[in-house]
Amino acid sequence: MHAEMIFILLVTLVVAQVVLVEWKKRHYKSYSLVTLVGLWIIPLIISVRNEWLRFIFTWIIFTTITGIVMRKAIVKPISGTTPRLVYKWFYFIYKLSYALGIVGYIIMMMTFFGLNFVFNQAPHVWMDCGLMFVFYGLYYGVLGRDISEICADKMAAHIGYYTPQGMPTRNLEKNVCAVCGNQLLVGESEEGVLENTYKLSCEHVFHEFCIRGWCIVGKKQTCPYCKEKVDLQKIFCNPWEKPHVLYGQLLDWIRWLVAWQPFILLIVHGINWLLGLE
Repeated sequence: MHAEMIFILLVTLVVAQVVLVEWKKRHYKSYSLVTLVGLWIIPLIISVRNEWLRFIFTWIIFTTITGIVMRKAIVKPISGTTPRLVYKWFYFIYKLSYALGIVGYIIMMMTFFGLNFVFNQAPHVWMDCGLMFVFYGLYYGVLGRDISEICADKMAAHIGYYTPQGMPTRNLEKNVCAVCGNQLLVGESEEGVLENTYKLSCEHVFHEFCIRGWCIVGKKQTCPYCKEKVDLQKIFCNPWEKPHVLYGQLLDWIRWLVAWQPFILLIVHGINWLLGLE
């Protein structure tokens, strides 16, 4: 009986993986939307069922603030200060997720080296704490990046200098940032008081914070106006700010683990129940 259950689990996992890969390849937008909804809702359902109050509390705070930010990003006409507000929030989430992950990793390494005994703490206490930090960092990091990608597309399209396909509806004027639509106060060769101005290889110029938000937070690697490939090596000197391929694969794995694995296991339990396997 156990052999049949393991066989059903393996077959279901393989079939589900093939279906998800084909779905993502053929209908990326619907796949991303359903995955985002699952990523956002399923952990809350599990937490409510198990009464994990800490996660419920942080989820409510994140959802409330993100909902307000998303509303500002989607509404038309868009305010001139909205893009910077949106990027600041998601850039904060991006930095916070990195910090939580690093703190969790350090705590786990300290546990492996036995430093917990110096503070008279059991190993499982520190390990649980480290894993909790890593989970919160990865979860809100993935969720924030996926939501910010939607907001980045909506904002840039509403401003008019960017469209996902085809030509923009507005011509980019000189000394205007195509991400936020505001004037550039300093030249690319001048040192700014609050932020600098960046020029891409395509000769288009942007606010430093806007282009960083576009590439890091919005996960875009092309010029917001002409869609030419962006040379990230010139923009991001800090290795933590470079969108690595391995990091993207890690985020895909987290999405699958949080959004789709519970649903797949539910299907497996349903099949076992129908076949009378326990």
